[in-house]
Amino acid sequence: MSRLQHFGWFLSRGFGPHGWARPYYEWNYDWQKPGIYQEGARTLEQAGFDFVLIEDALSLGISPETLDLRVRKAYGGPKHDPWTLTPYLFAATEHLGVIPTANPAGFLPYTAARQFASLQHLSGSRLGVNLVTDVGSAHHFGQQRLPHDAAYDRAQEWIDALRELWHSWGDDALIADPVSQHYADGSRIGALRHRGQYYSFDGPLNAEPFPAGDPIVASPGGSPRGIDFAARNSGIQLALTRLDVASVRAYREKVRAAATLQGRDAADIKTLFVFKPIVTASAEEADRLVRASLHPDDAALREVAEAWSSDLETDLTALDLDRPLDPAVFGEHVSQGTIKGLRGRYDSFADASLRDVLAAKARLGRIGDGAGGAVGTADEIADLIEELGEEADNDGLLFSGDLHPVTLHRMLDDLVPILRRRGILRTDFAPGGLRANLSSF
Repeated sequence: MSRLQHFGWFLSRGFGPHGWARPYYEWNYDWQKPGIYQEGARTLEQAGFDFVLIEDALSLGISPETLDLRVRKAYGGPKHDPWTLTPYLFAATEHLGVIPTANPAGFLPYTAARQFASLQHLSGSRLGVNLVTDVGSAHHFGQQRLPHDAAYDRAQEWIDALRELWHSWGDDALIADPVSQHYADGSRIGALRHRGQYYSFDGPLNAEPFPAGDPIVASPGGSPRGIDFAARNSGIQLALTRLDVASVRAYREKVRAAATLQGRDAADIKTLFVFKPIVTASAEEADRLVRASLHPDDAALREVAEAWSSDLETDLTALDLDRPLDPAVFGEHVSQGTIKGLRGRYDSFADASLRDVLAAKARLGRIGDGAGGAVGTADEIADLIEELGEEADNDGLLFSGDLHPVTLHRMLDDLVPILRRRGILRTDFAPGGLRANLSSF
């Protein structure tokens, strides 16, 4: 038997039109209604996943060109609020954690602390918070756009403030004695006056203490500041790296070392690597898909360009495919990390034509090819997952995709039984909610 690993699902399209521009959209699920998400959540729980994490992007941008890029193929919008979807997912499941995305720019601390506390109680301690520091939506809230490190400073003050409020009730403040009819002891509830750089508010919070700990914090961000933030605050670090033993081990050890420097037990933070496998019925089919992707036609390149145009808020489809991309086309508001992601293996855009850059994004790789390929049979994918656990002490993986039933079943139907037989995927859940499940191994 192999070692158990944790698995989550990254609902990478957020609360938006799932299946749009794909043949399976004709299954006629209504993305604006909770049924499709509840069905997906039940499937993930049955599969033994610890949680579903819901991506969110608050902003469509402000210029007409940006708006069209974001909504033309529904890559960047519309998106509804993941926090309003969350109670429906809790109602459909018993054990699955739900981790919506929150940006400190959009939530005042007292409001957030109270809303999140309510959901933590209602869900039986299954709530998490995916804390992001994106500043592109600042104008929606009448705020100035912050530099990268200042956004992390604000996020740190925000999560510290939530924890101050969550713990403004002492451990013995709640009495709830029906004989004496004494519900709570106000002398054990601490007054709170927060005056910080970014927030000012008074407490205490009008919500009871948590029976099974605070909501879990999840965070992305592989920059030094992002790793430091996760080391101080997170129970889950979302990671992007090549999925080979050396890369996974190095990234995980970096996160654990940073947590130790912050005085935390390194075992209290789980590093989960984003993974989007393409599961095939046979090795021959996997080889065929990879070969077909090596020389993408203009239609395939346009599809890649449209997706990246939305993320970059820059219309790549209007540029000459056979000339190098000029970095000056990107506005100052565009994420440098996203630009680097587009560039990929090239040190500079001057090193290749736009066609070459997009073609590299369109190409697929085989599982085990040494270059992070993700196409293979369920057995081959399970081999990789097992190897990462046994040789790199991997904590687990965050599968990525929409929450459409077709997506879930294509990816998981054959893989889940294999992982279960090998002892990699849990068969039952720990009592006590999301924190208990994450700490159970």
